[in-house]
Amino acid sequence: MDTERLYNEPEEAVEDEEQGMFEHFRLNVDPGQTPMRVDKFMATHLEDTSRHRVQCAIKEGYVRVGDKVAKANLIVRPGDVIRFMMPYRRRGTEILPEDIPLDIVYEDDDLLVVNKPAGMVVHPGHGNYNGTLINALAFHLGISQGPDAEDERMGILVHRIDKDTSGLLVVAKNDETQMDLARQFFEHSIERLYVAVVWGNIQEDEGTIDGAIGRDPNDRLRFKVYPEDDERAKHAVTHYKVLERFGYVTVVQCRLETGRTHQIRVHMSHIGHPLFNDARYGGSEIRKGTIYAKYRQFIENCFELCPRQALHAKTLGFIHPKSGEMIRFDSRLPDDMTALIEKWRGYVK
Repeated sequence: MDTERLYNEPEEAVEDEEQGMFEHFRLNVDPGQTPMRVDKFMATHLEDTSRHRVQCAIKEGYVRVGDKVAKANLIVRPGDVIRFMMPYRRRGTEILPEDIPLDIVYEDDDLLVVNKPAGMVVHPGHGNYNGTLINALAFHLGISQGPDAEDERMGILVHRIDKDTSGLLVVAKNDETQMDLARQFFEHSIERLYVAVVWGNIQEDEGTIDGAIGRDPNDRLRFKVYPEDDERAKHAVTHYKVLERFGYVTVVQCRLETGRTHQIRVHMSHIGHPLFNDARYGGSEIRKGTIYAKYRQFIENCFELCPRQALHAKTLGFIHPKSGEMIRFDSRLPDDMTALIEKWRGYVK
């Protein structure tokens, strides 16, 4: 039996939101294999994977045999090729519960919605092995070995936001919920609205940025826009709407149609309006304004008020996997962004 991993997690653990929580695999059925149900075959040939998890993946359409979407009772035979996606599990790093306060805006038996503060890393890795959202979730859910343990209450992240971006995240408590929410992300039916402060005066009241995003070959911690047909990039679309203008900066609402890594940060920088104080994409320098020392001091004071990229995941809406009802959550802007906007209001007056 040959198992080939087709997709691996980037080293920085900053993934495409739509695919970053999954690994892509392929199983080739050996010539001597006795015909067997696909769910049983997969559970037998995959390490650390239960038949229940396999059946959840099949139910959501994440398993294909040949070019057909598989059902659990499909019989696989010698020569068949099974392609599928499964959520990430063990990474060889012990994740310990930590008693870190969480701003939980909603919780039930299947999921919870968290309002993440700026500065909190979502998942452990590369210098951030504690103090993360996952560590806090492990404590909250009462998981003794952390979310990598053999426990059904996994606290499974369905998507991520950057360390210095604040705002709402949905967390699944079981495989069925994770698979259903992941499907909604794939189908672009999740409602995600962000508020950002960007450099410059955006001329249009609203618009759409359609630009494929891939890793920057000159700096692997950055991403950039490529031509749509470039194999290094993935299709990405951001819709924006101006909320308030201050001449030198603009407050915008961004609606994600896709969920690529750093998508809003990359797209706004691409059109010449990087996020205010976004050091990675050029927003931590004075991009618009006057040359006078008083103005420079004003900007420095603004950077101190909001010492990170001015981006907040404000609204999150989705179909509840159990009830089938549309639920929607809205969070207020954090204090640092509120103070920044108020300071600009005072300046333009």
